[in-house]
Amino acid sequence: MTLRYIGLRRRERWNRKSQRTHNAEDYQMRILLSFVVGMLLALGGSVFPGTAKAQPYPNRPITFIVPFPAGGLSDVVARVTAQELSKRIGATVVVENKAGASGTVGAGFVARSAPDGYTLLVTAIGDVTSLHYMKLNYNILTDFKQIALLAEGPPLVLIVNPSLPYKSVAELVADAKAHPGKLSFGSSGPGTSPSIAIAQLKSMAGINVVDVPYRGVTQATVAVMANEIPASFPFLANAKTLADEGKVRALATTGKTRNASTPNIPTMIELGYPGFEHEGFVGLAAPVKTPANIVEMLNKEVSAIVREESFVKRFASNGMRAPGPKSLDEVAAYMRHQVERNGEFAKMQAK
Repeated sequence: MTLRYIGLRRRERWNRKSQRTHNAEDYQMRILLSFVVGMLLALGGSVFPGTAKAQPYPNRPITFIVPFPAGGLSDVVARVTAQELSKRIGATVVVENKAGASGTVGAGFVARSAPDGYTLLVTAIGDVTSLHYMKLNYNILTDFKQIALLAEGPPLVLIVNPSLPYKSVAELVADAKAHPGKLSFGSSGPGTSPSIAIAQLKSMAGINVVDVPYRGVTQATVAVMANEIPASFPFLANAKTLADEGKVRALATTGKTRNASTPNIPTMIELGYPGFEHEGFVGLAAPVKTPANIVEMLNKEVSAIVREESFVKRFASNGMRAPGPKSLDEVAAYMRHQVERNGEFAKMQAK
């Protein structure tokens, strides 16, 4: 056996050993690559955005947050709208009440929620007035995208317990003047329309009455019925049926003109209180960073709902009117106007 032959045999053995090593390394690399690819697929494209198809909106329940207790003006409108929207888009739409602090608890909750279109705020006049009377950690204009108006109106109505002797605003004011600080008016808290109306009456009539805040205007109305307090300024939608049944006595409304559903009740303006005008509204808004396509879709669907005849008739008897379809720009302009108007009113009260 020559040295050359021995060398060749050793080289063959080394080559075979080297090939086995390479094969093993290739196998391990293939296993590793398969694992990485599997992980990427399992993550659904979260590592490399756009590699997985996004789920269409909505693919889970949508929640309307009403920042006042159940049974109030915005709550009733929200529940009807949620029911109709659910039918149109084929997704569950639920209403959740988060009451407290004149509606600011619920509004603040939505402002901090994920801007994904699944948590929406049911707005009301209280969201506008609170901006001028309370220190807030959000702004209804800059922290939200206005989606749609659901309803406009109704006016407030000055009510008293029917067992009391007051048959007119003049008689109520006369007693308040004769007994300063004796009479109490229920409201839904500082910065809300009922509370502002009380302050305006105090200023214009020159009387001293106590503003007693409740968690919502419904609770204040119940307090008047129970004779816990003599008077309040709920929205007509809350008080009309009770007045018709004789459970409260309606003395005046705060609209520009008499409401078609209560033609026998005079306005504060015609009773000698110029500028005494307060009306509500109900809207829908989303956190400001909510994608534009979601906001546009919701605006389109809700606008279709509020122009349906059945929707309009449902609230007409309570002194409300449907705004009809409005574009996103029109809804935003409406809200800005409400903020500016109530800002001027707040300045007048501060003088």
